[in-house]
Amino acid sequence: MQISDGSSYFPVFVAPPNVTHRSPGFVPGRVVPVHSPPPTKAPPPPPLKPIGPPPERRATFSLSENGHRLERGQRKRNTLICFGISMGAFFFSIILIHSLTSGDVLDGNCPDHSTSLSSWNPGHNPEKAMVVRRGDLFRLDSSATLYSLTIQSGGRVVFADNAEGSKNITLRTRHVLIEDGGALHIGAPKCRYRSKATIALLGRSDEKAVAEVPELGRKFIGVRSGATLEIHGTERLSWTLLTRSVSSSGLAMGGYAFQRNFSRGINLRVVDQDTASVLFSERYDTHESRNDSQRLTQLLRSLPARRIVTLAVGDSAVKSLLDETKRTIQSLLGSTYVQDLKYRQAWALVSVIGGGNGSCSEAVREHENHDTGGKALAHQNFTTVDGVGFSVTAYSEWKNGFPISGFQVDALDQVVLNLQDDVRTWQPGNQVVVASTDYSMHQAEEFTLLPCPSCTSRQVRVQGRPQFGHVGEIVDGVDMRAEVAMLSRNILIYGEMENACYGNNWCQFFGHDTYGGHIKIFGNFTSVHLSHVELRNMGQQKKGRYPVHFHRCGDVDRRGGYREPTYVDGLSIHHSFSRCITIHATNGLLVKDTVGYDTLGHCFFLEDGIEQRNTFFHNLGLVTRPGTLLPTDRNETMCTSIRDKVYKNYTPSPSMECKAVSTFWIANPNNNLISNAAAGSQDAGIWYVFHSSSTGDSHGLVPETRAELTPLGIFYNNRVHSNFKAGLFIDKGVKTTNASAADPREYLCLDNNARFRPHENADPNRPRVVALIDTLIAFKNNDLGAWIRGGDITIQNSGFADNGVGLSFASDGSYPKDEGSSQEVTQSLFVGESRNRGSNGGQNKYWGQGGADGKMRTLPRNRTFPIRGFQIYDGPVRLTQSTFRNYVPTTERFASAVGFNLKNTWQLTPRNNLSKLSFRPTVGLRVFFGHPGQWFEENDLDGDKNSIFHDVDGSVTGYRDVYVGRADNYLIRHPDCVNITQWNGLVCSGTYSQVYIQTQGAPSLSLSISRDEYPEAPLVLRGINSQRALSQQYQPILMMSKSYTLHWDGPAPREIVLSLINFNQGDWVLVGLCYPPDTTFQVMADINDRQSNTFNDITDYGPLYSLAELEKKPLERKYFFDHSVGLLWLYLQARQRRDGHSYCSVKGCERVKVMATTSSPKLTCNCTAKAYPKYTKAPSAVVPMPTLSTQPCRDCGASQLVFSSDPWNAYLQTQIKSLSSKEQHSGDTQSFITVNSETFSFTQPGFFLVSVDACSGKVTKKSSFSKMDSKMEQYFKTGIPKRSIVLLGTRGQPDGLAGVAPYLVPLGMAKAADLQSKESLVFWGFQGGSSPPPWASILAGQGEEGLGLQERYLPLGLEAYGCTQTSTRRDMELLRTATGP
Repeated sequence: MQISDGSSYFPVFVAPPNVTHRSPGFVPGRVVPVHSPPPTKAPPPPPLKPIGPPPERRATFSLSENGHRLERGQRKRNTLICFGISMGAFFFSIILIHSLTSGDVLDGNCPDHSTSLSSWNPGHNPEKAMVVRRGDLFRLDSSATLYSLTIQSGGRVVFADNAEGSKNITLRTRHVLIEDGGALHIGAPKCRYRSKATIALLGRSDEKAVAEVPELGRKFIGVRSGATLEIHGTERLSWTLLTRSVSSSGLAMGGYAFQRNFSRGINLRVVDQDTASVLFSERYDTHESRNDSQRLTQLLRSLPARRIVTLAVGDSAVKSLLDETKRTIQSLLGSTYVQDLKYRQAWALVSVIGGGNGSCSEAVREHENHDTGGKALAHQNFTTVDGVGFSVTAYSEWKNGFPISGFQVDALDQVVLNLQDDVRTWQPGNQVVVASTDYSMHQAEEFTLLPCPSCTSRQVRVQGRPQFGHVGEIVDGVDMRAEVAMLSRNILIYGEMENACYGNNWCQFFGHDTYGGHIKIFGNFTSVHLSHVELRNMGQQKKGRYPVHFHRCGDVDRRGGYREPTYVDGLSIHHSFSRCITIHATNGLLVKDTVGYDTLGHCFFLEDGIEQRNTFFHNLGLVTRPGTLLPTDRNETMCTSIRDKVYKNYTPSPSMECKAVSTFWIANPNNNLISNAAAGSQDAGIWYVFHSSSTGDSHGLVPETRAELTPLGIFYNNRVHSNFKAGLFIDKGVKTTNASAADPREYLCLDNNARFRPHENADPNRPRVVALIDTLIAFKNNDLGAWIRGGDITIQNSGFADNGVGLSFASDGSYPKDEGSSQEVTQSLFVGESRNRGSNGGQNKYWGQGGADGKMRTLPRNRTFPIRGFQIYDGPVRLTQSTFRNYVPTTERFASAVGFNLKNTWQLTPRNNLSKLSFRPTVGLRVFFGHPGQWFEENDLDGDKNSIFHDVDGSVTGYRDVYVGRADNYLIRHPDCVNITQWNGLVCSGTYSQVYIQTQGAPSLSLSISRDEYPEAPLVLRGINSQRALSQQYQPILMMSKSYTLHWDGPAPREIVLSLINFNQGDWVLVGLCYPPDTTFQVMADINDRQSNTFNDITDYGPLYSLAELEKKPLERKYFFDHSVGLLWLYLQARQRRDGHSYCSVKGCERVKVMATTSSPKLTCNCTAKAYPKYTKAPSAVVPMPTLSTQPCRDCGASQLVFSSDPWNAYLQTQIKSLSSKEQHSGDTQSFITVNSETFSFTQPGFFLVSVDACSGKVTKKSSFSKMDSKMEQYFKTGIPKRSIVLLGTRGQPDGLAGVAPYLVPLGMAKAADLQSKESLVFWGFQGGSSPPPWASILAGQGEEGLGLQERYLPLGLEAYGCTQTSTRRDMELLRTATGP
């Protein structure tokens, strides 16, 4: 939904009467800021002379100029001045009278109504470089062609308009330059331009005779300091959402096409008149087989009335065609030709059983010389029960000696889109695009609107039929409605293009011309506002040449002195060649209701990392393709091919340095994203990237951006889908140094050097600030719904569905770089595989079985890719009050609600807390720890082995306050742990923490850790660093209050530091480190304060001479070295308090450092054989295992049932479970209707109806009927309350089922459905509307396959129902907050 501009400070354009005094520096048409704009960094350049042919002498329109030429003295001059004034008044009177009589009343809000303007008709002269200077106030009244147009020094050009909107002015030029007080106006915010205005920008990149304008190049509209650009087209709804799904081919069951040669006899198709689906197909060889003729007769007689039948002859059909069959075809289908059908005569028929001659369409063609001279073509149009028009066609012919027959079932060229908002501003002939709702963004489709007299204000009719399905509903609780965007505007700015790529325009990557036009706006402009303008073929694959580019403009809102803050609103930027809107060193810009479609490179782009306070509100970007400009724009081929800015022969790594093109590229977190949609990018939908310093032209202006520390702006109600890499990505930085021998990578390539950790005022010494991601909708993203690194971060009220991985957090860092942070997900929904099964095509690569229904569907990543809802990578994370649905493993792949990062080398923390979770019955695998095989490989990296989380309340396992880890990790188990084989996991009680082990002086070591209770099952860790590194680090998770021994597969490290991570005060473990028997030690403890990088409380350890003595003094700084075994024993015990999510204590990280000296430096130090059984202990549980809870989890799961992109509106969750007799015989007993989790069961055969108030969502009536009788008939007529949502289900096969159909028509059906042979029914309808709601629908079951559980989410409180809307638009409140008063 779009919002009007509201009040405005824009000036009127008619000069007020009797005003003779103007302030110094006044420029007509200029919007004067509250105070002067800030000074530029350097004085502005002088006005540029036009480049190209010299300008002709300016045309003149001043009546007094001739007086000056004829001046002969003061008397004559005075006489002529008086004469000029008199004539001016006379002509002004004539103009005023003409305008009043012609209906064009002067409007002070309209720039072209200003009486100071002179009519201007420069004509078509492509060699003329026009300069409009002070005193030139022109109204362009007709189309023109110029070499260039420069408006400067107070000059003004205004496009003429009229009330009828018939001016249709086109300006063709190489460039338009506005500077130094110049102004260009096309309409105004309070006087929208009504006619068609076009600016065509001309030129090629290889025109050597045409010099480039400094900083602007060619083919542009440039706005320099002191200039005004005001362009305001007719307001049109920019984009909205589908409210009814559109199927591929336009039909819910899909279209049908068949053609075959030599298909002898009568070919038959039976088509369902309610759904357009082909129910039955067969060939009857009535030429050779009398039996086939009899079978055809029996089939036709068995069909119910009104069933569509279509016949077509292939070759010949009459030799054995029985008279009885002919009479049957004649009587049931109304044929007039069948009785006289001849040998090899072409015949086609489309008819309806029992319809008579009036329902029959048939044709014959005579056969002669193996040719019929064309097709016998039969064709009829029908309407489905949902109101969708379709055609059935049959044809038969002989052609070139071949008999051909075929059938076709198609949607008519009348596909109607049902939309969320009023679209009466959309007109026939306009172009729209419907976004993909599948994994591939390439399923977006363009359509032309057709006239539709029968459409409501929220419907449009499109030309042609869709190739792909587009979802128009909330599916499994997640809003998957396709965006529908209007591309056409009545003001068009476009670049004239060549037919193919040429010259140095990266033709190795693009087959088309990419040298489009561009708009560039420099700082200290006077006023720039663009609204409802179409930009097509804009942008160039050159830096600084974008469709709309705010270039180093500073603050452009009231903070910068602008009374009317700068904005772009309602733009349509499509089929363009370099970004959509670039915000470069500019703050406070509002980008609103703008569509960016089919563009190259990052679409909505923040450039240098210093842009702040910009607000993106209700914008849509889709089909964002790779470009060449920056490494992050490029795909794999571009990344490895473009190497002019790397050091020497270095070859970039595409996955590490490139492949990041995003619809929203946010280079500083202090910007606002509200109600936007990123509906398809080659890589990411929304990417927050962090610049460690200002880059590009801004380098040095802000030495340190501190972007990583800057709090997040408003993030509310954004949706991301159909992106290949991720929907939302918050991670990484860019390289801020040029390529060199030390780092050969290209400037501004991706760099893994950033960790988002917001603090107050971007000061790490001040408290952390939570970054809130509120109401994110992420679906059908091929890899990740969201990947978020950093902390503190909270995601709430969000829905994830059909992503390869729904959500994955990565921590701010790890010890010792990170002090610890929190990441939390709450009140959210995760859906593994929804009822949106997708369309096989449009670059979707994978198609296979899946979902709760086990049907064929599109798949992410690969047919075998393990789908996960919430992925645990490192932590700590907290997942609470969330719901999981539809995670069902198949024979080809795993699918789990909770899973872990694949092939993980990194550490995990036991402080990953899960609580108050709800798993629906369609979750077949709650948790999965991986399994050796594809994707997991050996599943034996350090992170894989240490996978663990804390089930705080038992909502995952049924056991309260337990830890869930890998089944083969004996460091965390005890005898009472519960194995869950399906998960490859075990559930254990206890207390768990990490020991962070750093080694020096012993590369390529593997560490083997044995628990004294399970010495036969050590945990072997490779270390996080590469095996060639001189130092290594290991991060095992240990059960507290137990003893362990540590062994190496090579010489023991000469230095080991053991840090206590996530130890609470008093937690301890006893460790024995393996060394050669002759080793001597220096052991010391300290506390590392990371902020000051200081070491406090340094204490030396002293020796003891037995383990028993050591065990008596656990709190003393002592160690015992067992020379006979080679184990150095010491306690690791936390003495300080730890708060919150910090890895370490409030005083710092408690550490123990061991420095060893030995004369046996090459001895392999694995003491296992000597240590056991000497130190073997009996396994025991420190914390008793709780009992399994059998009580349902209270307050578990997300409180809301629907996660929509209009969260201010209410939706009703409805489920209908009808039950046929066959389903009952197979053992199913349940039939019910559920409304917002309240279930109403019905156990008696018959019909069950529930009425719900469409405004409040309250159930108002429940009724049941054993059969369709007079009582039920009366109920339909008078018993359903007005303004009601009507839900209907059946049990058994109730009497009179077919008789229900006519009574469903007033409740929303387009016609009475054929229910004669149906066995079960579900129905959603509405009582009380003048037009049926788009969600009204009917499903009827028949045969072995029942209807199952059917679910719909229905909007409540709509004006169309007659409700009074009272909801508050939170996004509008946030917009006001973001943009200030």
